[in-house]
Amino acid sequence: MSTSFWSKQKVIVTGGSGFLGGFIVEKLRAKGCRDVFVPRKKDFDLTTEQSVIKLYDAFSSTMVIHLAAHVGGIGANRANPGSFYYDNLMMGALLMEHARRRKIAKFVALGSICAYPKFTPIPFKEEDIWNGYPEETNAPYGLAKKMMLVQAQAYRAHYGYNAIVLFPVNLYGPRDNFDLQTSHVIPALIRKCIEAQESGQKEVTVWGTGKPTREFLYVEDAAEGILLGAEKYNNPAPVNIGAGFEISIRDIAEMIARLTGFKGKIVMDPTQPDGQPRRMLDVSRAKDCFGFVAKTPLEDGLRQTIEWYKSKTLKTAASL
Repeated sequence: MSTSFWSKQKVIVTGGSGFLGGFIVEKLRAKGCRDVFVPRKKDFDLTTEQSVIKLYDAFSSTMVIHLAAHVGGIGANRANPGSFYYDNLMMGALLMEHARRRKIAKFVALGSICAYPKFTPIPFKEEDIWNGYPEETNAPYGLAKKMMLVQAQAYRAHYGYNAIVLFPVNLYGPRDNFDLQTSHVIPALIRKCIEAQESGQKEVTVWGTGKPTREFLYVEDAAEGILLGAEKYNNPAPVNIGAGFEISIRDIAEMIARLTGFKGKIVMDPTQPDGQPRRMLDVSRAKDCFGFVAKTPLEDGLRQTIEWYKSKTLKTAASL
């Protein structure tokens, strides 16, 4: 990736203090981008027009990478459908509209795998994104994020505005959210297995039947793919960012149990929702258009995530 390209950019990264955003910001700086601005939620409520105008007044930019999202797992989506819809819809609409008005050269929007129809054929191809309604438990979030694709394509057609939309698959890695009320499946399982092992519990319960499949992308690979797209891709079609494999929830739970050293039983709870039946992306467009291929094998990424979580909990315990 060209350091000369990034040295000339002034980049706003919304959500830049979050899980993925932290890696994006680190990689931007490593690639020679000296002008990076990360708006903090306490200073900028990006669901309001006044705050978006304030943000663009505060930092003159050549590019916006919009990562900020109100996000969570199945439980959080089911408990907060209204705010997940409204907050994500307003952030995307306002940020892109005012970037266009300011003539900011490029807008990079991060969509969500949740935008795909519930029964999308495997592997998910970008052209299938409109062929049905998303899985019900996260449809409000997924549809709000998908509206950025509508907006980007409309603005390109109407104004000639260079907005692109990338659709990353489920991410995991160090610095993920391990709060059991809002986390996604991998950090939740890591925490549950480690805590069960430490407390001598015999079982760990996992939501659903264990049959659905998911694809997982290591966060540093995702950051690299997004920055490749930000640099090299300037077309209206959406692009999947993923690793191109699927694994069942039961199998990922058993893999995490093994890697954490938990010797007890994995118990599925079929009274809880499964979510989308299968997820796996066709990742050929990202490879063909800007040369992105995920590099981190799943077990390697899980080991690094587990080690990070263990080191974090040890540091927390030591400070008490």
